[in-house]
Amino acid sequence: MDISVIIPLYNEAESLPELTAWIERVMDENKFTYEVIFINDGSSDNSWEIIEELGRKNSCIHGIKFRRNYGKSPALYCGFERAKGDVVITMDADLQDSPDEIPELYRMITAEGYDLVSGYKQKRYDPLSKTIPTKLFNATARLVSGIKNLHDFNCGLKAYRNEVVKSIEVYGDMHRYIPYLAKNAGYDKIGELVVHHQARKYGSSKFGISRFFHGYLDLMSLWFLSRFSYRPMHIFGFWGTLMFFIGFVAAFILGASKLYAMANGIPFRLVTDSPYFYIALTMMIIGTQLFLTGFVAELVSRTSQERNKYNIAKEI
Repeated sequence: MDISVIIPLYNEAESLPELTAWIERVMDENKFTYEVIFINDGSSDNSWEIIEELGRKNSCIHGIKFRRNYGKSPALYCGFERAKGDVVITMDADLQDSPDEIPELYRMITAEGYDLVSGYKQKRYDPLSKTIPTKLFNATARLVSGIKNLHDFNCGLKAYRNEVVKSIEVYGDMHRYIPYLAKNAGYDKIGELVVHHQARKYGSSKFGISRFFHGYLDLMSLWFLSRFSYRPMHIFGFWGTLMFFIGFVAAFILGASKLYAMANGIPFRLVTDSPYFYIALTMMIIGTQLFLTGFVAELVSRTSQERNKYNIAKEI
């Protein structure tokens, strides 16, 4: 099979027939063998009934129905598990992503050898309240991930080699960082395609301003896991030892200066009267806690089933 199209959706009943007909036309014109997997993420409208009807008309249409709303990442994860196409394409169900981009995305994966191609909606039909935070978010994601050539991490229109989606785990709200997940898994040939962005035709956006705050926290979590998930002691142990050492040296200097003053008849005050004593003591306590955190994290890491799970490119 050439292509698997994965479409997560939540209350998009009005757009589904038009989107499906559009995809069918593009696939037939290019003679692709394909499947379309709709993931109904707990919709409260009649989205599932429409998916069932579309599936009866076209055997290439498949559907998955969640019992409640779990989010985009779990929906994509279920779609990735079931995808059979050589190239996997994800898109949103709101008609803002154009299926006419599918042939070029497919060509970039198969002919140019990209592992992943992300869409870039250079000209957007969104209000400034959405576009400005999006630009800041993408700039931060480029800086942290090191993927300098992507301008739109959160674009729903992406293409992957099938091997890529089988090698990454999308959870929580990590769908925003699939390129980063792919890079961490060793798939670093990542490209970008400028795509057409259409104004929303039906309904309203399902995402609020909170997604930017959550996205920042997820990015920090992903950065930490990518750097230290297999060696947590390297960060906690280092900073813990450093803080303990600085605190110990500071406390030693305070004690030594008091002893020197006593030996030479110089007026002195109690060590506990100095604020530096409490600062040094606090640093020693925090340093010990960080070191023990790293030790416990190392024990947890050693028992993890993922500790020695690596992506093998080839074997002879």
